[in-house]
Amino acid sequence: MTPSRAPATGPDEADRVRLLNPAPINPQGRHVLYWMVANRRLGWSFSLDRAVAHARRLRRPLVILEGLRLDYPWASDRHHRFALDGMREHRAVTARHGVGYHPYVEPERGAGKGLLQAWAEDAAIVVTDDSPAFFLPRMLRAAADKLRVRLEAVDSCGLLPLAESPRPFSAAVHFRRHLQRTVPESLLAMPSPDPLGEGGFPTAPDLPNGILERWPPADNRLLDGGAEELATLDIDHDVPPTPLRGGSGAGRERLTAFLSAGLERYATERNHPDAEVSSGLSPWLHWGHISAHEVFHAVVDRAGWSPARLELGRATGRREGWWGVDPGTEAFLDQLVTWRELGFVFCRLVPEYRAYESLPAWARETLERHAEDPRAHRYTLSELDEARTHDSIWNAAQRELRQRGVVHNYLRMLWGKKILEWTSHPREALDVMVHLNNRWALDGRDPNSWSGITWVLGRFDRGWPERAIYGKVRSMSSEATRRKVRLEEYLRRWRGT
Repeated sequence: MTPSRAPATGPDEADRVRLLNPAPINPQGRHVLYWMVANRRLGWSFSLDRAVAHARRLRRPLVILEGLRLDYPWASDRHHRFALDGMREHRAVTARHGVGYHPYVEPERGAGKGLLQAWAEDAAIVVTDDSPAFFLPRMLRAAADKLRVRLEAVDSCGLLPLAESPRPFSAAVHFRRHLQRTVPESLLAMPSPDPLGEGGFPTAPDLPNGILERWPPADNRLLDGGAEELATLDIDHDVPPTPLRGGSGAGRERLTAFLSAGLERYATERNHPDAEVSSGLSPWLHWGHISAHEVFHAVVDRAGWSPARLELGRATGRREGWWGVDPGTEAFLDQLVTWRELGFVFCRLVPEYRAYESLPAWARETLERHAEDPRAHRYTLSELDEARTHDSIWNAAQRELRQRGVVHNYLRMLWGKKILEWTSHPREALDVMVHLNNRWALDGRDPNSWSGITWVLGRFDRGWPERAIYGKVRSMSSEATRRKVRLEEYLRRWRGT
């Protein structure tokens, strides 16, 4: 027995769908519009399932609008290129299934204004992605005020519907206990892997001339490579694309490689940079190119798992033994389900999640008490950005971030702890971590990014023996890291020139 698929009618309105405005469905609408903003994929998405269900029920063509604006914070060649890789895939897949697809990339700031309203004017209903972080909640609120047709936001963020979380959780153990009570009821329904391939709605006509003339789709040169075209856009060209390719296909290749070479050793070796057993999936998860549902299904299917293995009635919050699988799979599921979804829940229920004031009171109190402690080293933002510190491990992690757009999970924790140690105040440390991570990381600006950054300052953690600078917040040192993990090859690879 494997996790079940979502019903043909789409996700249940009570737990996955939010009505964003009071406007009705337009029975004279010519199409159903799916405004793709967070779940940038064509399968394993409750949002797309919902749009497809509407198109079948109303017997209307489906049109997908996927845009890329210029004014999002930290916009750069790196982030644009990763998103464009996915748009290239979508162009090919939608063409095979008779689905209208409009990939729009702003040529200049503000040029996309009015595009959503233009498409919604003749829509029966508009469906979009619900997401609790970055600028997306604000953008959805603005759209809801402007549209005269029903706008639904569908939560496809994770395995647990965000609406089912009763409160933000202060620690993983508390959220894990909540999950252990909730899993049998809500965690196992899966969205369709290929809703477009199931058909059942009319073929979409060509895109309207009025829209094409004012908001032309991204051309093949930009979607297929487009270094020269990227250079014309008003974004940060000092952050170049990385060797990692965006899109669902590349995400699935990474997932397959992890299942075959990393999962079995994940529990024992994931903290060792030289072992290279991390999943590496975070860029594709962040951009919505791959779904937590697809990853979960692939992992438990490989383990021969069924819901019958869950140890029901044991809501203890313990990590080990609850899923009833091998240690590697157990450890990875705790990261994918517990830690990933803990961050989404916190961002959903705590609107000020980015603020220093949202840190636990105990952490702020102890950090403030030690804010004036002497620091052996202090570095400017420029010195940190360019990896010009005395610490070879930290420099290697920063170089990996700059060149690959990712950092090994264990070293990212050390990376943040040292920034706290090398800046004048924990507020400054937070600002520096946010800027460096969100500028260079392909998985930056994600709920999990905010979880990791604020964990450095005490969120989701407990008090530890008091130390200089850190107070009771957990400390980490490069010397201890050298003793605990294998990283000789890692340091050779990222030592710089």
